[in-house]
Amino acid sequence: MDWFPLYNSLRIAAISTVVIFFAGIFAAYYIAKLPRLLKGVLDVVMTLPLVLPPTVVGYLLLRILGPTRPIGAFVLEHFGTKMVMTWWSAIFATVVVAFPLMYRTARGAFEAFDRDLAYAGQTLGRSNTWVFWRVRMPCCRQGILAGTVLAFARALGEYGATSMIAGYTPGRTATISTTVYQLWRTDNDALAFRWVLVNIAISTVVLLAVNLLERRDKTARKKEVA
Repeated sequence: MDWFPLYNSLRIAAISTVVIFFAGIFAAYYIAKLPRLLKGVLDVVMTLPLVLPPTVVGYLLLRILGPTRPIGAFVLEHFGTKMVMTWWSAIFATVVVAFPLMYRTARGAFEAFDRDLAYAGQTLGRSNTWVFWRVRMPCCRQGILAGTVLAFARALGEYGATSMIAGYTPGRTATISTTVYQLWRTDNDALAFRWVLVNIAISTVVLLAVNLLERRDKTARKKEVA
């Protein structure tokens, strides 16, 4: 059994999650402070990939990053690198598709944050950066953690946009999702089912780890209150 699809899926999901983590927090933090009308417009733009079919997202990415398209042609001409049909091309797809999960969850956490805590830190002479990382983020960690896990799980299981922009090449661009589909097409149900079980096992472990962290967090809070 070739384990490359597992390795490739994990590295794509891990890199995508790191990008989504910081991009989602940045967007959620600043958009949450905007006027209602502007915030509503940006919300639609940021959340749109969540409701669009993944194949539509993949098509739009191909229109932007394809070798004959503006960005793709520029990168190919100046750096000699194609931005599609490589393993890291899938990162573009997973970031776009999974970003709304992180953004919406983080924004909800930031909007529920008690701003008096931030004002208290500022009156003590603390910088906005210090208040953000030492006050706001710890208070919002449940929402941030949930968004991060959802983004990772979505990136790990992404198929539609990934298959369009990265394709399927064994040993190069294959992921668990694309491998399952190709095995199903070739009537190799036994091996396809094995990969399905691998994906389920990984997702289960991730969710159990999150539940464990949440329980520890609740226990620590109860001790602090006591």
